[in-house]
Amino acid sequence: METENHTLIAEFLILGLSDDTELQPVLFGLFLSMYLVTVLGNLLIILAVSSDSHRHNPMYFFLSNLSLIDVCFVSTTIPKMLVSMQSQRKDISYIECLTQVYFFNTFAGMDNFLLALMAYDRFVAICHPLKYTVIMNRRVCILLVLMFWIIMFWVSIIHVLLMKELNFSRGTEIPHFFCELAQVLKVSNSDTHINTIFLYVVTSLLGVIPMTGILMSYSQIVSSLLRMSSTVSKNKAFSTCGSHLCVVALFYGSGFGVYFSSSMFHSSQGRMIASLMYAVISPMLNPFIYSLRNKDVKGALGELLDRVSSCTSWIIDMRTKFILSTVRQVL
Repeated sequence: METENHTLIAEFLILGLSDDTELQPVLFGLFLSMYLVTVLGNLLIILAVSSDSHRHNPMYFFLSNLSLIDVCFVSTTIPKMLVSMQSQRKDISYIECLTQVYFFNTFAGMDNFLLALMAYDRFVAICHPLKYTVIMNRRVCILLVLMFWIIMFWVSIIHVLLMKELNFSRGTEIPHFFCELAQVLKVSNSDTHINTIFLYVVTSLLGVIPMTGILMSYSQIVSSLLRMSSTVSKNKAFSTCGSHLCVVALFYGSGFGVYFSSSMFHSSQGRMIASLMYAVISPMLNPFIYSLRNKDVKGALGELLDRVSSCTSWIIDMRTKFILSTVRQVL
């Protein structure tokens, strides 16, 4: 195949999950449903937290940020995939591919950091409750999130700048359902050693360091819980920590499976399935995990739904009264 400079490449071809035309409508309906459930579920979490002033604390601040990032995370990949399925076109422009690489890496990194921050928040709340409001004050929380946004901005920018120096063949095919950086590097005709080294170094640092922080936080949390005499306090702590640990296990398990256990997935289909776990399934399940295992979140969602129900009933009553009054005037 003819090799072209990256500046002349107009598009890539995303092979997607399946070439079976009969399966495409099924996959389209499935992923559209998953996308809508993910967006709706995470937006409900954000609304439930923001609508109650009693939940304007660090734990729920991080949770609402995680939900927002999960919405952005799935919006980076699924809408383009749905459009491709509907139009039966597999092409993606060079600029769109770079954009997907940038935002996907940014949101994946932010998920890592937020999960670590949530673990540290629980560690301070359980192990140092008297110092909690001093250590985890609102200004510190905002600065931490902002700092991690800046870190991921520069890391993703470097990924994109390094990728722009690569050459590709005309009609380059990417065996994935989106432009995942590791897969894009594999189909390049250029020397990708610098890109690959930077990818694995950054992935190791951004994955291992937060994961280490999570493990250290929970080792201290477990130690403190074992010394607690109050059953009520233990149950409340397990309720909040249990949901977070489920999300951590789901995200890190699938993420590390893709990047560090490639021997487990000998085919591109296997890698795509693993990517689906952390890029699609994990953001979709997060709201359910937190709402089912965390009584406070469940209560907040219940209160929000009650408000919506009351508002809807009021609107219906007002509309009914208006219609009746109009009918009486006509008669």
